Amino acid sequence: MCGIVGYVGVRDALPVILDGLQRLEYRGYDSVGVAVFAGDTIHVRRNAGKLANLRERVKTDPISGGIGIGHTRWATHGAPVERNAHPHLSMNGEFVVVHNGIVENYLELREELTAEGVVFRSDTDTEVIVQLIEKFASDGAHGDVAEATRLAVQHLRGAHAIVVMSKRQPDRLIAVRIGNAGGIAIGTGEHEHFVASDIPAILDYTHSMIFLESRQMAIVRQDGFEIQTLGGQQVHAQAHTIPYDPVSAAKGEYKHFMQKEIFEQARSITDTIGGRVDFEGNQVVLPSLNLTAEQAQQLQRIVTVACGTSYFSGLIGKFYIEQLARLNVEVDYGSEYRYRDPILDDTTAVLAITQSGETVDTLAAMEEAREKGAIVWSIVNAVGSQAMRVADGHIAMNAGPEIGVASTKAFTTSVVDQYLLALYLGQLRGTLSPDAIKSHTQTLARLPDLVGRTLEIERAIHELAHQVYAYTNFLYLGRGINYPAALEGALKLKEISYIHAEGYPAGEMKHGPIALIDEHMPVVTIALKDNVYDKMLSQIEQAKARDAIVIALATEGDTVIQTKADHVIYLPEASALVNPVLSVIALQLLAYYVAVRRGADVDQPRNLAKSVTVE
Repeated sequence: MCGIVGYVGVRDALPVILDGLQRLEYRGYDSVGVAVFAGDTIHVRRNAGKLANLRERVKTDPISGGIGIGHTRWATHGAPVERNAHPHLSMNGEFVVVHNGIVENYLELREELTAEGVVFRSDTDTEVIVQLIEKFASDGAHGDVAEATRLAVQHLRGAHAIVVMSKRQPDRLIAVRIGNAGGIAIGTGEHEHFVASDIPAILDYTHSMIFLESRQMAIVRQDGFEIQTLGGQQVHAQAHTIPYDPVSAAKGEYKHFMQKEIFEQARSITDTIGGRVDFEGNQVVLPSLNLTAEQAQQLQRIVTVACGTSYFSGLIGKFYIEQLARLNVEVDYGSEYRYRDPILDDTTAVLAITQSGETVDTLAAMEEAREKGAIVWSIVNAVGSQAMRVADGHIAMNAGPEIGVASTKAFTTSVVDQYLLALYLGQLRGTLSPDAIKSHTQTLARLPDLVGRTLEIERAIHELAHQVYAYTNFLYLGRGINYPAALEGALKLKEISYIHAEGYPAGEMKHGPIALIDEHMPVVTIALKDNVYDKMLSQIEQAKARDAIVIALATEGDTVIQTKADHVIYLPEASALVNPVLSVIALQLLAYYVAVRRGADVDQPRNLAKSVTVE
């Protein structure tokens, strides 16, 4: 949940940066730092822990200047200690960087730079960025910070938000966005400009903001800014006037909170991975679960209890845990679980999944589990909630505030958390080899970028929604691990557009639902390249034979499916285990744009509440 604030202008930069970081505290973080240019030196102050620690430090060790950058960090690479806090300086001290995202190929880059004589001072992936910038400034950019940054970021894999400051050109900040790891807003003022990862950080100072798109770079000075593509073409960006209203400001450039939260998923997934995957050691670390290797080996089964969207997340998690940890998993509705006198003992772990942590049905299921002697875990978004407090161990989703009633980023982060749980259990139980764990951690490192690329289908989904919004019944089909994604896609359409929709295992279509299929029923199919791809093609042909309008989610490069489906939405090629995350994001967008076209209240659908605290 990293936060970024930058300033260049006539004020003292430090108070502006600290105030901005304070407004981003809701994200949570484990370390914080600032860099300010004064005289001929970049002055850096960093601390582990909260912003209050840094405020005390700069009282006794002050810095002052008209340009600077600041950062709150949620660890992905390296422990949350001072040397790993941002900002990071280059080896010669002439460049400094803050960063959101994961550098997927950082080990490869670090090895190359080390061989060239670079000495690294941190354990982070971010430090390779600033060392690359120094290298290119010396080798081929002739000291121009923007050009050195442009050359450096061409070598990065993944999705990133980056801000650079340099003593070589101390009148400017360079901001870069690649993919959807996080937003970058450029705020404009009189003889001053601001950079921030979120609008509230700078709203006290300016209401006029420009938002960088993917693969764009901004050169920000006291009296102006320019935006270019990473290819060097000038961009004329539209300025947005943000009203001084906390609700409107929180939405930023988006029309609805749900839309904003869909687009925050690359960042929220980065945040839920953060601090839990050791990409260098290739292992998962979940200390908050409070589980020993002996306890993990004694486990006989896991029972997942949840409601609504969280229940479908648990169905995906079942595939992860059974495949990777070789533990039997049952998934139950929290609202039904305690009414059938479940069989439990201390060899069973009951895993509760709840965004709010206050869902009464899920809490009741947890109480039943505790009374019968089971181990109780929770996956929760709301830190400090009851489900977190009463559990023996927990995993925080780290999705950040989710305002839209229909869950989006809490769903995908809870799915990723179960992937992490499965890997952790696999480590402790000895069911995964080191090579297998390495393969899975690399999949997790690539996931935020894959999510960012998936979000680029927004326009295609928007156009599709205009063609299908008037239909009143939809059937969603998936097989294997993508069947729960079909259930979740149908639920989203029901929740916010009020269209009747059902998710079904595709193999069961011919055992009943096929009777409903005709030219008036769109059939949404998840037909990605995996071990049941050929089976899904067969189901599509059966639906088409009955005049259905077939919408297919397909893997990039699949030309066969174009001859079988009426509408094809392409998703990036990915591991079968993370395909449901990408599929659900596409289906969230479809539900959103259908609902908008129908004029529904997207953020507050009728009859629904964000936290269900009554039975």
